[in-house]
Amino acid sequence: MDRDRSASSPKTKIGIMGGTFNPIHYGHLVTAEEALYQFQLDTVIFMPTGRPPHKSRKDLASAEDRYLMTVIATASNSRFTVSRMEVDRKSTTYSIDTLKELRKIYGEEVDLYFITGADAIFDILTWKEPETAVKLCKFIAATRPGYDLKKIESLREMLMGKKEVDPKNNIIYDMEIPALAISSTDIRRRVREGRAITYLLPDGVMNYIYKMGLYKNSS
Repeated sequence: MDRDRSASSPKTKIGIMGGTFNPIHYGHLVTAEEALYQFQLDTVIFMPTGRPPHKSRKDLASAEDRYLMTVIATASNSRFTVSRMEVDRKSTTYSIDTLKELRKIYGEEVDLYFITGADAIFDILTWKEPETAVKLCKFIAATRPGYDLKKIESLREMLMGKKEVDPKNNIIYDMEIPALAISSTDIRRRVREGRAITYLLPDGVMNYIYKMGLYKNSS
C-alpha cells in the first residue's frame, strides 16, 4: 500500500470529503478520521453537494438540511470543517468545478486529497474533465478489509498511463477502513419504516432528522 508520509514536506495537506451526506453517518466520520491519521492531513473539509448530477432527487433532503446535519456531526472534531461551497452553488454540482475553486483559494502550496469510497473512485472516469481533476488533487480510495486492490491498480494505470508509478508522483492511494455496515440508503429506509437508527449516526444528526421529519415519505 502506497503512502504519502513525507515528514519533511512543508506543504499543508487538506482532505476533501465530498458527498451528498443524505444523511451523514459514522461510516463517513470514520473514513475522514482514518484519512487524517494515515495521510497525516492537517484538516478534512466536508463538502456536501448542492445539486448532484448523478443522484435521484426523490429522497434527497434539501442542501441546507444536509449541510446542517454535517455541521452537527463534525462539530466535536477541531480538524473537521464543513464548506458551503457546493451548497450555495446555483447550478448543478460538478466535482471538477469545486476542485478548480479550491485550487484557486489555496494555490499550489497545498496538497489536496479527494476522499471517496473504493467503488466510487471509478466514477472519476465519468467526471466532467477527468484529465484535469487528476492534475488538481490526489485521490484516497477507502477500502473494506479483503478488497481487491488490483482494481485500484488498474484504474491508476489507466489514468496515469503506466504500470509502475513512483510513489512521489502517485495520484491514487488506497486506505483500508473498518468494515462498518452502515449506509445512508439503509438509514433512510429505516426512518421510513419506523425502525431504530440509534448507533448508526451521531445523536445530534438523528435528533435533527426526527425534528425536521426527514425521510419519512421517501421511497
